[in-house]
Amino acid sequence: MDVVLPCLDEAAALPAVLASLPPGFRAIVVDNGSSDGSPEVAAACGALVVHEPKRGYGAAVHTGLLAATSDLVAFADADGSLDLAALPAMAALLADADLVAGRRRPVHAGVWPWHARAGNAVIASLLRRRGLDVHDIAPLRVCRREALLALDLQDRAFGYPLELLVRAAEAGWRVREVDVVYRPRAAGTRSKVSGSVRGTMRAARDMAGVLR
Repeated sequence: MDVVLPCLDEAAALPAVLASLPPGFRAIVVDNGSSDGSPEVAAACGALVVHEPKRGYGAAVHTGLLAATSDLVAFADADGSLDLAALPAMAALLADADLVAGRRRPVHAGVWPWHARAGNAVIASLLRRRGLDVHDIAPLRVCRREALLALDLQDRAFGYPLELLVRAAEAGWRVREVDVVYRPRAAGTRSKVSGSVRGTMRAARDMAGVLR
């Protein structure tokens, strides 16, 4: 299985993240304009590195999806906060689902800042009103590559994961949500979203556009 890892200045996290991939899982690191040597670090660790010059989470994810060749594809952050050991069990659940999405379970309260947690809760509640029984916006997810391409997602910013869930619901996908461990980011890295109130507001703006 291919694992798409959007990357912007994650050189400090990449060695441990790539080493944590289960056997048989290939890393596709999508560099989104890093200035800290992330592409070189990823390549030295054996990952396939592709480049997406247009800044944006969705742009990086889509480029990684196009570069993937496996029938099943996974998506995760490259900051070390998610336990990639969960991927084989998540992939197995696709026998009875179209999308398996992670629900973050922080190892302690300080891992997930209040502003990011609050924003996520609001978005998830709106999704449940639309009939999709989820509590998170799928930070770790596994699905079938061709089915995802067929959804024709258009968002190229932080609204991409939300658009995926909205489109999946509209298409009648069977979505399975499972708990995943959520840990502190690797030392020397900072979240582009939850790392600041400004970052959270920017993501909320992108997601609001998707819901509209």
